[in-house]
Amino acid sequence: MGSFSRDFVCEKFSEFYCTPSNEIPAPAAISQREFAFLLFRERAMVRHRSVTRISDLRSVLGVSTPSDVYHSCAYYENPEADMDKKGWLGADLVFDIDADHIPTSCDKIHDEWTCGNLQCGFSGKGVTPETCPVCGGQKFETKTWPCECCVNSAKEETVKLMDILDKDFGFSGKDVHVFFSGHRGYHIHVENEAVKPLDAMARKEIVDYVYGSGLTGFDERVGEKRKKKSSEHVFSLHDFGWNRRIKLGIQKFILNATKEDLRKVGIKQNAEDILKNKNVIAKRYIEENRWTGIKGIGVGVETWMKIARHVKNLESAKVDTVVTTDIHRLIRMNGTLHGKTGLKKIEFPAARLADFDPFKEAVAFKEGTVKVFVSGAPEFRLGGNAFGPYKDKAVELPTAAAILLICKGRAEVVTK
Repeated sequence: MGSFSRDFVCEKFSEFYCTPSNEIPAPAAISQREFAFLLFRERAMVRHRSVTRISDLRSVLGVSTPSDVYHSCAYYENPEADMDKKGWLGADLVFDIDADHIPTSCDKIHDEWTCGNLQCGFSGKGVTPETCPVCGGQKFETKTWPCECCVNSAKEETVKLMDILDKDFGFSGKDVHVFFSGHRGYHIHVENEAVKPLDAMARKEIVDYVYGSGLTGFDERVGEKRKKKSSEHVFSLHDFGWNRRIKLGIQKFILNATKEDLRKVGIKQNAEDILKNKNVIAKRYIEENRWTGIKGIGVGVETWMKIARHVKNLESAKVDTVVTTDIHRLIRMNGTLHGKTGLKKIEFPAARLADFDPFKEAVAFKEGTVKVFVSGAPEFRLGGNAFGPYKDKAVELPTAAAILLICKGRAEVVTK
């Protein structure tokens, strides 16, 4: 981002924070939270700040104009002190679901990464690897894009997580808050007295459950050790927790499976039997919970194990494990702007998750236009309008669309 473009975006962010009608809700127990700001021009993080009123914070934002605003998930006795002197009182249980961690069919089209090692500079497309395949480096420069496919993939994972928090953990609607992150995903905040004192290890157990980690009943070796036993005893599913999820997932998989689906799971020899008798199988095995063999239909323990392992991966929610387990984590503040898009982090009712449209409802800048030179951008939708694709082209765009392109490093303001 060039200096002129940075000044333009900074000015628009300042206008947003100085406009009283742009609501920034206060987090619970605001005086016990640490606040942090990433400054626009200096690109430096300012941490260990505290406020007692949301109006005080708004004044700070209007003057300093940060690109990103955060507050701690934790509650502290002294939020402004150094970490070892803050006096940790507890923390919300927070989940971050981001398309960056979810392989999608579109990431190879619009996401790029380059090794940060200047001696290497190897680049590729798609999900950024943990280490460079050439030099083994772990630092990368990335260029991503918040396309609808990516954001919808994050929404699907959020739906699964919400179902787990509701049916398996029993959190009520008033405990769970759902947010669009402002970029390519969603945040879930659980604010409940029962979770506040949990340490990092306890939160890791929750993450493992959400991922379905450690379900030894579906381990490869279990089937090998128990081959000689009756399949009814080897493979049995009750109606709670992950057993219930696996059971319902198997039912959905069986009823909708194609021959190719079964092949991908590793089922070849008895695929035809399963496809011809899918309704019988779903009723007897899953609805009636009778897992013994059906004469003439070759569905045994080994087959169920293959399907169960596949279904477990489908039913697990892909969350950022580091965010949930970190009891001192900073999280983007509700109602503030995302420095990579200019969109807002915004809370909405969980019941609206299916029809929530971030490309309309999270748009912060709804007036004005600006001329920008776009080096390259895919087709995208924002604020009810479609734009692009663009390649090395000067174009007059609504402010929100221009800011998105500038923040993603794909456009610069055209100076007169």
